[in-house]
Amino acid sequence: MHLFSFGINHKTAPVDIREQAAIAPEVLPGALTDMRSRHAVAEATILSTCNRTEFYCGVEHADPERAIDWFCEFKRLPRDLVTPHLYRHTDAEAVEHTFRVAAGLDSMILGEPQILGQMKQAFAMAHKSGATGKILNRLFQHTFAVAKQVRTDTAIGASAVSVAFAAVSLARRIFDDITQQTVLLIGAGEMIELAARHLKEQNVRHIIVANRTVERAQLLADVCDGEAIALAELPTRLSDADIVISSTGSQLPILGKGAVERALKIRKHRPMFMVDIAVPRDIESEVGKLNDVFLYTVDDLKDVVQENMQSRMEAAEEAKKIIDVQVVDFMAWLKSLDGVPTIRALRSSAREIRELELRRAKRMLKSGQSPEQVLEYLARSLTNKITHSPTAALRRANHEGDNTLLENARRLFDLDDD
Repeated sequence: MHLFSFGINHKTAPVDIREQAAIAPEVLPGALTDMRSRHAVAEATILSTCNRTEFYCGVEHADPERAIDWFCEFKRLPRDLVTPHLYRHTDAEAVEHTFRVAAGLDSMILGEPQILGQMKQAFAMAHKSGATGKILNRLFQHTFAVAKQVRTDTAIGASAVSVAFAAVSLARRIFDDITQQTVLLIGAGEMIELAARHLKEQNVRHIIVANRTVERAQLLADVCDGEAIALAELPTRLSDADIVISSTGSQLPILGKGAVERALKIRKHRPMFMVDIAVPRDIESEVGKLNDVFLYTVDDLKDVVQENMQSRMEAAEEAKKIIDVQVVDFMAWLKSLDGVPTIRALRSSAREIRELELRRAKRMLKSGQSPEQVLEYLARSLTNKITHSPTAALRRANHEGDNTLLENARRLFDLDDD
């Protein structure tokens, strides 16, 4: 068995390509089933976030091209559009990449912890869909253990740096006193929850949480002492917001140019700071062309947070050493699977000999022969038959001068030089 992974991320593809490649959560089970039914892979897990869409696959033969063809067909994307942005990893490189992603070493914000939770959700979805087996089950169990070790043994997560934190940090740079601003959070997922917690730590005056499900919005609003509203109320409440941070799972924009223009008119053109950290985007790109609007996307956040990064970079070097050791460990296990058929065949052959000689020994006992004679026969016969084939092979090797086989036999059977 082999492993390979492929995909696109924030380093290889701009946000418009990532939007087209993203696979919505409700589509994932069907995508996994379709991918395997087309015989593209034996096992699969799909991780699709705002910054990456990538596939982890277990196969008999490591050939990513067939799976990539499936991906382009499934998403109805021209291959020549996707290929320039794709990365591919096989076997040890695939294992290393998986470990790096889970540990936050491949994230836009080095060491951010959200990706580990997203990876766990992706694996849980694949496992529930029956898309994983021995290879990926072992890979992700090992991956989560490695990520935990990295978090425990290094300072990779010592400072608060994430996309959500970057959004709040950028808002603090735009406004002299963020505590006096009204913040509108659109969505109620993990990123928005992190943003809410960061905003609360900054003592922001008023936080409004808008979500399709008001009950879910209320749960988050309770965390940050804010106000919960439904998405349907956005047209009448958008003008209240000095700062808008949006991250939903919507496949279509939630805020268009017209809605923002109306809000600006009500605000008498007081500036609005907007951060769209969703993929696909929640806010139409044309909004950024309006006067009095400062619109940032996830790609714009790359250069926002540089503080606290030095310690994380040093921790990343320590994390790489941990990952290097664990990659070797996992690959040793994976390669051991190649010997499983041989081991099974050896045990099967030994069982057949045992059952045959045991039946003969029982017949000898029934015929009246003494137990001592039967035991002696059984021991001698088992020894002769089990060693017959290896002995014949060693004699041929000796005759042909095959010293490698002779040396390997000594290792295999743990034979002394004497």
